[in-house]
Amino acid sequence: MLDGVRFTNYYTSDAPCIPSRTALMTGKFGIHNGVVGHSGTADQGTCNISMIIRWPGYQQGAVDHELHYHLDLPPTIAEMLHISPPADWDGKSFAPTLKTGNGAGREYLVISQCAHVCQRSVRFGDWLYIRSYHDGFHLFNKDMLFNIKEDPHELHDLSSERPDLLREAVYLLNNWHDDMMLTSKSDVDPMRTVLKEGGPTHAKGQLKEYSE
Repeated sequence: MLDGVRFTNYYTSDAPCIPSRTALMTGKFGIHNGVVGHSGTADQGTCNISMIIRWPGYQQGAVDHELHYHLDLPPTIAEMLHISPPADWDGKSFAPTLKTGNGAGREYLVISQCAHVCQRSVRFGDWLYIRSYHDGFHLFNKDMLFNIKEDPHELHDLSSERPDLLREAVYLLNNWHDDMMLTSKSDVDPMRTVLKEGGPTHAKGQLKEYSE
């Protein structure tokens, strides 16, 4: 299973969960849009984290293509250890997928970035919708839509060709936002705070430098 893939500098016989963000970014969305050397955009290549889970009594050599958040990992491990997770955790266990292969993924994911740009994306089906609230002076369109299956490098924006999917994605994004605000301890969306402060950290006050 590990032949030809180097995720870390070591491999143990224990039950590790090995995340990897070491994939080359060459040709990915951020690179061909001027965000070089940084994980700064809310795209598939930046936010898709590969991971290997090796656990006694669970499937071997299986591949999970379901949609999960990184915060789904703690409740997953808790279930694998037969521990009840706290009720206020946002994560959703995908231990059933690891155990039996039965799908336990999410219908869609919402991804946020606020360092180099202010973007939120919706990952659903074969599609990725990106909404730019502040483009970090990289001239991103406000709405972008990509078919990840057919266009993994996100080169062809299909937002003007598929208004039906654009509306669906915006609907999912709004529903997610409503759910988050209902459960948040704060009454302010953190992205709104970043925007009010002048935009993402690496772009704030840098318009002159970008224009030069």
